[in-house]
Amino acid sequence: MKKLKFPENFDWGTASSGPQSEGSQDKPHESLWDYWYKNDKERFYQNVGPKITCDSYNRYKEDIKIMAELGLKSFRTSIQWTRLIKNLETGEPDPKAVEFYNNYINEMLENGIEPVMNLFHFDTPIELEQKYGGFKSKKVTELYVKFAKTAFELFGDRVKRWITFNEPVAHTKGAYLYNFIYPAELSTKSFAQASYNILLAHAGACKVYKSLQLSGEIGIVLDLLPPIPRSARSADKYAARVADLFFNMIFMDPCVNGQYDDEYLEILEKHDCMFDILPGEKELIKENTVDFIGINYYQPQRVNAPKYAPNVNAPFTPNWYFDDYEMPNRRMNVYRGWEIYPKSIYDIAMRVKNEFGNIKWFISENGMGVQNEERFINKDGMIEDDYRIEFIKEHLEWLHKAMEEGSNCQGYHLWTFVDNWSWTNAYKNRYGYVSLDLKTRNRTIKKSGYWIKKVIEENGFEPLEDEFE
Repeated sequence: MKKLKFPENFDWGTASSGPQSEGSQDKPHESLWDYWYKNDKERFYQNVGPKITCDSYNRYKEDIKIMAELGLKSFRTSIQWTRLIKNLETGEPDPKAVEFYNNYINEMLENGIEPVMNLFHFDTPIELEQKYGGFKSKKVTELYVKFAKTAFELFGDRVKRWITFNEPVAHTKGAYLYNFIYPAELSTKSFAQASYNILLAHAGACKVYKSLQLSGEIGIVLDLLPPIPRSARSADKYAARVADLFFNMIFMDPCVNGQYDDEYLEILEKHDCMFDILPGEKELIKENTVDFIGINYYQPQRVNAPKYAPNVNAPFTPNWYFDDYEMPNRRMNVYRGWEIYPKSIYDIAMRVKNEFGNIKWFISENGMGVQNEERFINKDGMIEDDYRIEFIKEHLEWLHKAMEEGSNCQGYHLWTFVDNWSWTNAYKNRYGYVSLDLKTRNRTIKKSGYWIKKVIEENGFEPLEDEFE
């Protein structure tokens, strides 16, 4: 069987975040997660919070050594706003944090690992949430841009790939629509305003970065999930269209094309949820589009037309227009409760090519979370995670097909390097190439880690026999 080969400069990497790997120890400020855990531990799986996580704050050298052993080319993590910035109003940095991030970045570079640094991964400083209302406030947008400028000035001489936000719509959905991120407000107007203000923060950071004339690139990471309608009925297609507008195009359109889709704005106006726009803001967005896009993909979003008419006396939500649809006999990762559908990676790749100017992009997250992986430890103490290898292979095969057809994909980052803490799910599901012992925080490479090492060495792999079925 012919081996699938990837381009010589293909970026094989992994992804995590500061809160999920460093933990919250030794920071000048609390994030919304630190605060939420302190005040509502029952929301967190087995009452496990964000203080230590992987302890990469103290063990980053060990992590980077293993990354180098596996041949990984890059690592995406995030600079914690609550760690780096001492004075949230002025953007003044904390000296201890500057030393830590300098050492972290330098250690990556010395070991041949490119640092890909993200500035926001769901972790608003709680002071800004309580004082101003978080990203519902344009004041917080301004303070974020100060934070970004500080990071660029401190580390931009060595970091050449910057990301402003990770999955911003996941943050605003969780915080303002679906009750899984603090403050769990449940308001579509707040969702729309916070999403818009994050877009302004992103554009403002891009403008500052470009004004500093640093020799690098800046982009954003989005969870682009093109909704799949249940049927070819016009009602189901329209349901998919609205879901797409609210949860994909809300950032993809303005970040790549410089403006919103008019239909999204019309729906907001219709339901009295339109956000506040000030003079000059449209121009800021138009003039500060991205150099690249990162796309996170785990599972498809299937939708159909709503079964019941909405209660017009209740507050509006986007779900007035669509219901989530569970396709019968779908393949499932039963541990995470997510569908396994690798072809969506191809569909995403083709969409970026055909609808967004074939902008440079990469898979910034993809992965499979599994519970109780200790069941698969062999006599040598290694977890034999063949299910993860198969999952990755299937997705890479579809990605390779898309690249053969001209999609401008630059790399693949698995979520994650070492099993990390996962918000309210804590350590319920494990995702890493490397396992984490929760008692000792010791790291052990899994079978998938050794597999990806060989893939990187050969820049390809033997495809599965049932490719594209």
